[in-house]
Formats: sequence, structure tokens, C-alpha cells
Amino acid sequence: MVTRRPNNVIAISVLLAGAILAIAVSLLAQMRDDALRRAQDSIANISLLVQRDVSRNLEIYDLSLRAVIDGLKQPGVLDLPPEIRQMVLFDGSISAKDMGSVFVLDENGNVRFDSRAWPPRASNHADRDYFKAQRASPDVGLYISHPFSPSGTDDDLRIALSRRISRPDGSFGGVVVGTLRLTYFHRLFDGMKLGPSGSMALMLSDGTMLMRRPYDSKTIGINLTGSANFSRFIKQPSGDFFGMAAIDRVERWYAFRHIDGFPLILDVALSTRDVYVEWRRRAWIIGTLIGALDVTIIALAILFSRQLRLRRAAEEELRELARTDGLTGLNNRRAFEEHVNDEWRRAQRTGRPLSLLLIDVDNFKGFNDLYGHSAGDEALIGVARCIAQNVRRPGDTAARFGGEEFAVLLPDTDATGAQRIAEQIRAAVQALQCRHVASTHHVLTVSAGAATAQGAALATSRALVDAADEALYRAKDAGRNRVMLYGAPTDHSSRDGAAVTPDPDPRRAN
Repeated sequence: MVTRRPNNVIAISVLLAGAILAIAVSLLAQMRDDALRRAQDSIANISLLVQRDVSRNLEIYDLSLRAVIDGLKQPGVLDLPPEIRQMVLFDGSISAKDMGSVFVLDENGNVRFDSRAWPPRASNHADRDYFKAQRASPDVGLYISHPFSPSGTDDDLRIALSRRISRPDGSFGGVVVGTLRLTYFHRLFDGMKLGPSGSMALMLSDGTMLMRRPYDSKTIGINLTGSANFSRFIKQPSGDFFGMAAIDRVERWYAFRHIDGFPLILDVALSTRDVYVEWRRRAWIIGTLIGALDVTIIALAILFSRQLRLRRAAEEELRELARTDGLTGLNNRRAFEEHVNDEWRRAQRTGRPLSLLLIDVDNFKGFNDLYGHSAGDEALIGVARCIAQNVRRPGDTAARFGGEEFAVLLPDTDATGAQRIAEQIRAAVQALQCRHVASTHHVLTVSAGAATAQGAALATSRALVDAADEALYRAKDAGRNRVMLYGAPTDHSSRDGAAVTPDPDPRRAN
């Protein structure tokens, strides 16, 4: 099948290349999904780690503030000597790295106690948000302030954590407040591997930015309320999504969570470019290899198909040469006998007539002896041309039967039609006026015998050939240059260009 249809080779190669490409695309899609899942797992773990670290440290700080409030309520603490009172009110955790001073403020915002100095440094905090919030409501709990800088420089940014001091009657009695340097969050964020374009942010639940990576002091304190990402942050305790950062307009995969017990939101994000950078590299490599493989497969298939076509053409040429007479271009005897057998079987099935002509060049041996073999070959070529010009129906077959003898097979042709065709061929050869002084007609002529099989008159295809041969010999015996029908009296033959009565359809059976 493949060798008979070279285009099938190309079609199969295209299907194979398409299958390989489909497998590669499926594999790359799976690899892309895997890259995203790994990134999701990575930022989920990072966000959980950061949340726990922040939550633990803020909880420790909150416990220190609570301890100050509890110490103030203890009888006699305020009457202790200053050095001992400082040690009772302020534990050692307050002096840890990144922790600032802890102040006890009275109801007017003035400093009563200072964890780092006695007597306390004189200052008033009544205008600060952490003081106002506690004074305004007894139910605030732990309050985390907006970022501020005591020194007015970006290097000393801090947040304050405060708790309300309530008198026994529930009235406002002041605030305990401690500060935490934002360098703590800065160092914590920098320690996480987020890729070149990754980001991490910690913000208050009201949208105020406390810290962001990549760090820019100008982003600290800005409010993100109304941005698309923040709108998602406040809808649920945790989640993840693809989003565009409002600050730098970079598309990232976000994982966020609210820090339990504190009014804080943490988000960790990986740039989609960073997520897929390794996948893109592998996709280029695999895609290039698969593309090269597919192109190679199709190119080889085209070359192979071309070779098959050349081989097929050569085989057809050889087959044609094996069936064609090399001198005249007509079918050879072997091919002719195959046609005879095929047409005989068809005629037997359909009951239609089948006619056969055997044509022999008159006195050809004498022509060869007189004019030479080259002239003899030219004469045979001329006779073959006359036969071919008068045998033109698709089903008709002309052949060189051997030597100077030719045969013509005429399916669906009765005896009258066969005689007419034979006469046309005889007349055409005579009209060539090929000089032949050894002939009684002085020109090259042919004799023809015709036989027709219809019904049960001739039992086999061999009998049909023999009948035509018998009619040919009768034409030779009758003087040559004539046509003789098998089974017809001698006076029904045509000779020397004698006319034959026209038939309305001489080629078709009645």
C-alpha cells in the first residue's frame, strides 16, 4: 500500500510528527502545572513560616506589656525603690534586639515610667494614634500603630504596640506602649528566597503598609485600601490568586493570610516570570528538539516519497517496456494475449461480440532482402502507424504479433465492423506508396484475416486466434493485399481497395 501510494508516506509522517508534538505539548503543559504547584507550595510554606515568626515575637512583646499592667496593679510596687521597681515592671525581653522603649503613660499622655531611664524622659504622647485609640475605647485590646520615626529619618522607622490601663472603676487610666523597629521585618523578609521579582508585604488590616520587599522607604505607611489585591485580602482569612501589584504593576502569584490574634495581613508573592523561568528554558530546549525531530521526520518522508515515486515511475516504465514492442511502440505479443484473455472472459459474461484481426506484411522477406533491414524496420513502423491511426477506441488493442505480423483486438465489434477496420488499415498501408518492386502491386501492402466470436461458434480465445490466422492465410492464398473474413466465402473478401457496403454503425454489434 505504501509503495503504491507514496503520498501515504507523507501523511503517516505528518501524523507521527503531530503525535510527537501533541505528546510534547502535553508534557510541557504538565511541567508548567508542576512549576506552578511547586511555587504555590513554596510561598505557602514561606508565608506560614513568616506568620509564625511574627506572631510569636508580637505575642512575646504583648506579654511584656501585660506584665507591666499587672505589675502596676500589685500593691506596693509603686512604693519600691526606682531601681527595683524598674526591674519588676520591665522584664529582660524588652531589651531584645529591635525592641525600643516601653513607656507607661498617664491619662494625659505624659510619661510616668520609662523602661530605659529613671527618672523617665519627659515627653507627651497624647497626639499619637496608639494613645488616642486606647483612650477612645476600652475594648481595643492590643493596638498596633501606623509606622513613625522618632528621629524623623527613614532609618529609624518603628511601630508601637499599646494596651489600655483601666482604673478599678473602668475609667481610662493611661497606656502602656512599646515600640518595635521595622528593621526586624526587613531582616526577616530579606532572609526568604522569593526570586528576583518576588515580593512580600506586611500591612495593617486597615491597608497601611508596614514593610515590603523589595524594600522602599517611600512605600512604608502608604494605604492600599481600594486596590484590587487588598480587596481580596480582606474577604477571607487566607487564600491565593494571580494578581497585579498596585505598586510596581508586576504580575505575581499571591498567597496571603491574616496573622491570628493581630490586626495584620501578610502576603507572599512570586513573579510569574520567576515561576516559569526554568520551565521556559526547558520548553525552549524540548520545543527546539521536537521541532527539529518533526521537521526531520517530514523531510525524510518527503525524500522517501520522492524515491518511491521515482521507483514507481521506473517500475511503470519497465512494465510498459515489458509490454511494448520496442520498434513499433505497439503492445507486444505477451501483453496482447493478456488482453485477449481478459476481453474473452468479458465477452462470455456479456454475450457481446469480440473480433480479432491478424495482419501480415506481404512479401516482407523480399522487401528486406532488396532494401535492407533498416528500410524493413521503417516499413514496419509505417504499418504500425497506419494500424494505430485506425484503432482508436479505448477498448481496442493493437500489437505486433511477431516479425512482420500484427494483431488487432476489437471488443464489441461484429464481423462487418471488423472487416471495415481491416480494410481501412489495408488501404492506409497501400496509400503509403512505399516502393516494393518485388511485389505484384509494386508498393508495400498487407493482408488481413478477421474472425468474430459471438455465441458458441468459437469455444475458446485460442480458437478465435486460430480462426483469424486461418482467414489470414486465405487472404494470402487469394493473392495478398486483401481482407478475408473467417467463415465467409472468398467473394465476400475485400481486395485491392474494393469498396465495402457501409453499415450504419459498423463498429458496434447489432
